[in-house]
Amino acid sequence: MLNKFAGIPALACAAALSVSAAADDAAAPAPVSGATQFSAVYSGSVLIFQVADITVSGQVSADTYSANARFRAAGLAALFTDADIEAEVSGYNRDGGLQPWRYRHLNHASSKNRVIRIDFPDGVAEPDIDPPFGSMGEPPASHAQRTGAIDPLTGMFSLAMSFPSQNGEPCQGSIPVFDGKARYDLRLESHGTDRVRNRAFRGDAIVCHAYYEPIAGYDPEDQPSESDIADPVVLWLAPFADGTVYFPVRIRANAGFGGVTVEARSVTIGG
Repeated sequence: MLNKFAGIPALACAAALSVSAAADDAAAPAPVSGATQFSAVYSGSVLIFQVADITVSGQVSADTYSANARFRAAGLAALFTDADIEAEVSGYNRDGGLQPWRYRHLNHASSKNRVIRIDFPDGVAEPDIDPPFGSMGEPPASHAQRTGAIDPLTGMFSLAMSFPSQNGEPCQGSIPVFDGKARYDLRLESHGTDRVRNRAFRGDAIVCHAYYEPIAGYDPEDQPSESDIADPVVLWLAPFADGTVYFPVRIRANAGFGGVTVEARSVTIGG
């Protein structure tokens, strides 16, 4: 039930992780003073039952960015799963878009203690999974399919920015994502505006439909169903910082009984 909607706001997930030196650390993006800081807290629910707590934080400068997220099962869902997913990414802000340099993902609650790392040399997503998956999918994502793909967390932050390549408009085009195994696109369609009233925002937000389009890296039993593909995840993107930044203040996925709704409890953006 949680997989489809967790991939969007954690868009797969915010304490910093200690990233191992799998690549040349001298090439790592350096923190920049004066960067725009982001932080947000979300709560997910099915009907009236809380199922998840999500925190996201990060910064974007003229040249670099970094982001952290954490997804924890809560309330009713905690009775059935002990998911506690932490993710971190750093990279570059180039040509009006975010280009990841290194991503790391860990489920603290997993008995396998699997760490998913992805490096992006020359814009190609190269996974390093420890311990390895039993299968990388049938077929696995090819070199060509991983070229130009970004990680799930960068995908969410790409939604939150109005890049010049999008003519300053959010919810446009398609976002190619690789999560360490699955390669998929998030095809975006804008559906006007809607009034939102919650703890983080009151006002008009852009209604953005994100369609999940699987490409490669799926085992037969994990292949998304027709409803997963047909039903979009709906995001309400609210303007912040005089409309230069859009952040999800509500997310809804038709997964599980009654669907899953994620509401922002707080969004803070500043220099």
